[in-house]
Amino acid sequence: MTPSDRIRSVVPPYLLRAVADAERFPRAASAARTALASLDTVQRPKHDHRVRPQGVSGAVDRSPQRTISDAKGSTTLPGTPVRHEGDPDSGDAAVDEAYTGLGDTHAFWLEVFDRVSIDGAGLPLDATVHYGQDYDNAYWDGSRMVFGDGDGEVFNRFTIAVDVIGHELAHGVTQYTADLTYEGQSGALNESISDVFGSLVAQYAARQTAEQASWLIGEGLFTDAVHGVALRSMRAPGTAYDDPVLGKDPQPATMVGYVDTTEDSGGVHTNSGIPNHAFYLAATAIGGNAWEGAGAVWWDALTSDTVSASIDFAGFATVTVDAARARFGEGSAQHTAVQDAWRTVGVLS
Repeated sequence: MTPSDRIRSVVPPYLLRAVADAERFPRAASAARTALASLDTVQRPKHDHRVRPQGVSGAVDRSPQRTISDAKGSTTLPGTPVRHEGDPDSGDAAVDEAYTGLGDTHAFWLEVFDRVSIDGAGLPLDATVHYGQDYDNAYWDGSRMVFGDGDGEVFNRFTIAVDVIGHELAHGVTQYTADLTYEGQSGALNESISDVFGSLVAQYAARQTAEQASWLIGEGLFTDAVHGVALRSMRAPGTAYDDPVLGKDPQPATMVGYVDTTEDSGGVHTNSGIPNHAFYLAATAIGGNAWEGAGAVWWDALTSDTVSASIDFAGFATVTVDAARARFGEGSAQHTAVQDAWRTVGVLS
């Protein structure tokens, strides 16, 4: 598979490998091996790349158009539709959490950035739950969200965290905007942008300020058996978990810890900690609602004509600094905060 053909999953392969080797968690180990195999076998459907938002003729329905399907433990997509837009709660936690999370994500993009769905043109939001047996992941396949139920030993169900839903759908937003190549630094930016906007979706839904937010990605996914609070921490990359069986969160917070590797498409889930931390630093320095400050800057950058699909950290950082200047003014608190954040993590000198 080429980097662009790989699915965008929230649990990185290095963590799945650790779970797969965990004799203490036999059910989880089996589930993780299945999830790892799926990363190599599941292909994203072909889609039309909208590298920049396109004009849409006629009226666009600005309301969410959600359909939740149930795979019933199979790996056949899309599964059986069980809840459509406007339907009442189903009583199935995974179905209803997915429905709510899709709605929270749609509301965020529409109300904050006036973007109608993830493609800007009202794309229906489809999701499948109860995928596979004890499936240990959630992913965006290019056209829909897919959620596993977790194994019950290491991972809970993957619909439990709204930031995970926001994260995966943000891969769709990136697909329809900058279409960042999923490899190396551009791939780490791809993952980071999903963490950024996934966190912002959760913050917006809870109406949390930057100071109130946890800045954790996947909080609640681990069971109580794991010594950890989340998959990743934007506040302090490398501290989300430290478990005697699963090991320690490997994310670096600065370029000093940058990892050169050919694994995981060039370390996209590892090195994303660096731009993640830059965003956290900028957002908290600006204060208030992060979606109004650093979030607006990152959105301007993601949709800028100066962002190429293969852009690196330094290139993207420069675009965000320019975007902060353009939106808030030369020498503004926002402009200074963004510049200082990238300097602190060692991307800009």
